[in-house]
Amino acid sequence: MTAKPINPTDTTQPATPCTPLKTSSPPGPAFEMRFTSTPRGARLARRLVAVRLDAWGIPYGTYPHDAIVLIVAELTANAVSHGHVPGRDFHLRLHATPDGRAVRVEVTDTRTERHPRRPALPESAAGVEETGRGLLLVSQLATRWDWHPRPDGPGKTVWAEYEQVRTALREGNGYDPDLREQATPAAESARRIGEARRQGN
Repeated sequence: MTAKPINPTDTTQPATPCTPLKTSSPPGPAFEMRFTSTPRGARLARRLVAVRLDAWGIPYGTYPHDAIVLIVAELTANAVSHGHVPGRDFHLRLHATPDGRAVRVEVTDTRTERHPRRPALPESAAGVEETGRGLLLVSQLATRWDWHPRPDGPGKTVWAEYEQVRTALREGNGYDPDLREQATPAAESARRIGEARRQGN
């Protein structure tokens, strides 16, 4: 599970909104930023996404939160490892639909000659090269993923969409995103443990 940072305000604040998942829909919550194409940049991207998802009502410790953060971790790690061009950053976009049912992750690098290959099916995963395991994991977590050439310069954008966020919150974590104030499962568990300890004393 993703650990909640002690003080998320220490990190750089998010920049401009990005385009929505569907051009016909009104804009939903969005976050985008450029990061240095280094392991440190990938870690910062992952941490900021974790903070942003929590602010959007996809709390720490829930399956959708952890799955989306893991997708971001794999795509940004690939951008650093396989899309790195000296002196060039990678770009991250995170966007949720207005109803909060789907989240899209886009990671753009500036390397043109290396394109991602679709990962093997799970039953043949044993023969997958080490470099293909990140996208294999993404394919298991995301509803869909693909890539396209970068429209405004050299490079490519790898994207993944995670759907049924609200359903997963309810079924997997007992968390209802339609309620504004409620304890998360971890907080509720801590409350019950505290009550049991008080009663035992």
